[in-house]
Amino acid sequence: MKKIVLVVVAIFGFAMTSNAQQISKNALGLRLGDSDGLGAEISYQRSLGDTNRLEIDLGWRNGNNFDGFKATGLYQWIWQLDGRFNWFAGAGGGLGSYSFDNNTIEDETFLFAAGTLGIEYNFEIPLLISLDVRPELGFGDFRDDLDFDIALGIRYQF
Repeated sequence: MKKIVLVVVAIFGFAMTSNAQQISKNALGLRLGDSDGLGAEISYQRSLGDTNRLEIDLGWRNGNNFDGFKATGLYQWIWQLDGRFNWFAGAGGGLGSYSFDNNTIEDETFLFAAGTLGIEYNFEIPLLISLDVRPELGFGDFRDDLDFDIALGIRYQF
């Protein structure tokens, strides 16, 4: 029985590592989503190996009565689905701040924990398009809830 389990584990491990994909060293673009009221984010991805990367996103908004920013950092694992399709999952967190010009709500800086799950397509040209969901758990007076952000990512790879 031990030999059968060992053979199954070895075959499964070989199958997982033999599906290596080529992810770009760098990717820069936009992540177009809700971003908890901050809209589009500038997004940068940096490869940390064949199947891992770091994603850093920055969203900000200026308005008549509202200013804010949100910075997010995520560590991601990438797996090949089929051909140029990959799926990814990750975890991380970030920092944000809201500032209001009216006196009804005080300014707020908050921390949050985030996860990500998505699918991406790597074109033959240096273009990467993705669709992901990012649940975020905020810690602060203004943002102390669970938020789900769904976004479309468009990035140039180099």
